[in-house]
Amino acid sequence: MSSNKNSRRKFLKNTAVASSLFIVPRHVLGGDGFIAPSDKVNVAGVGLHGQGQADVSRTAASKYANIVALCDAHPNANGSIAIRNKFPDAEFYIDYREMIDKNNDIDAVIVTTPDHTHANIAEFAMLRNKHVYVQKPLTHNVKEARYLTLLAKKQKVVTQMGNQGSSNPDQKLIQKWIKDGKIGKVDSVDGWTNRPVWPQGVNISKPDSSKKPEGMDWDLWVGPEKNNGYIPGLHAFDWRGYWDYGTGSLGDMGCHLMDVPIKALGLYDPYSVEASISRQPYVRSYTPADVSNSAVPASSIVTYRFNPSKLNDSKVKFTWMDGGLRPSQPDQIKEDIGLGGILIYGEKGIISCNDYGTRAKLYINGELVEKGQFDGIPENSFNHYSSWVEAMVDGYGSVKHKNLNSGFDVAGPISEVVLLGNVAVRSGLLKRSPRSNVYIGRKRLDYDSKNMVITNFDQANQFLTREYRKGWELNI
Repeated sequence: MSSNKNSRRKFLKNTAVASSLFIVPRHVLGGDGFIAPSDKVNVAGVGLHGQGQADVSRTAASKYANIVALCDAHPNANGSIAIRNKFPDAEFYIDYREMIDKNNDIDAVIVTTPDHTHANIAEFAMLRNKHVYVQKPLTHNVKEARYLTLLAKKQKVVTQMGNQGSSNPDQKLIQKWIKDGKIGKVDSVDGWTNRPVWPQGVNISKPDSSKKPEGMDWDLWVGPEKNNGYIPGLHAFDWRGYWDYGTGSLGDMGCHLMDVPIKALGLYDPYSVEASISRQPYVRSYTPADVSNSAVPASSIVTYRFNPSKLNDSKVKFTWMDGGLRPSQPDQIKEDIGLGGILIYGEKGIISCNDYGTRAKLYINGELVEKGQFDGIPENSFNHYSSWVEAMVDGYGSVKHKNLNSGFDVAGPISEVVLLGNVAVRSGLLKRSPRSNVYIGRKRLDYDSKNMVITNFDQANQFLTREYRKGWELNI
């Protein structure tokens, strides 16, 4: 909350203690369940399409939240119009910078924009002491994730990343199974997804400003990336398949799926990563399609290796698969493993779960011996949004703040691990020369996680960060 609101609340509390005989209870003035405006969090939403609508609406479902401002670079889009109609009293802006600087009522900002602008918007808000909720992945690259983690701590703001499954109580159950030694030491984990469900492994469209939607601020949408003119087909969803804007299938689903084993096994310290990626399809004999390196490959396998942790006293190999690839069916599990999920292999058994930590199951000797309670995401999203709002009400450092399941102190390191995989994928696209068939980066990359450096292939380090357009640089 803002310092003025905190001061006002502290004054009211102290006055109530000193003069309790003269204070009329608030519920008498406003009725049962009444919450004074001073006890609510004023929230603004940036990015109003699809998931943006959901993020704003689910946050507003908290009795402590008040939506005061909305922002989108494309004001005439259906999603923007729909959410503005739902919250007609909220002020609308096109530029998030204008919104945050002009609307002094804003306490917190929700960021649901393409991956490449997450860090810029979150930084702008946090530097102005606004709490933030940022969709997954937290950022576009590894160094941005580390930066936002440190900035949130420095600014003492309450944060949450939009991976709702992190608040799933069944994750605690999986962690308990590991802690209790139900499957013994773990040395390998598989994770997979059916993504992409958007164009991927194909060339980006050529710029055509004549096709830009009316009223859209394309320069603002592009943000830190070069603006070469409006590119059809990116907005509002298909940007995910291009490195300049998105982070592919791994970025999209990694923070949902990998969240489970990272927390349960303490997998925060990868010492290497390597990728196997799909080659371009051949349009005729000996002639592969000419697809730019700006496109995310259609499918990939990424292998991480982790040092032992306090939660698991052995090295772990984590294998990620996307684009329709999936692990072999384990002998211990009779039912089909599905389109996406996690398999944790131990000495004594296997733990499995689906996206968001749902359908958690414990197998011992080929028998299902215990399972979680959730088969999907409930309507309240495991209270992921409301817990963020209530943590803001109680303040930075409060018990509710410390109990958040995806504050940046947790979400930042998880995003670093996830996005490190993309460093290996992108390195795998590097050739000795443009006309060469020799790929120089298709190797195991040794990683110094403390210093965020690939130690055995310097060209890979460029993918730990990005080049920023002038005026859009971060204070990293």
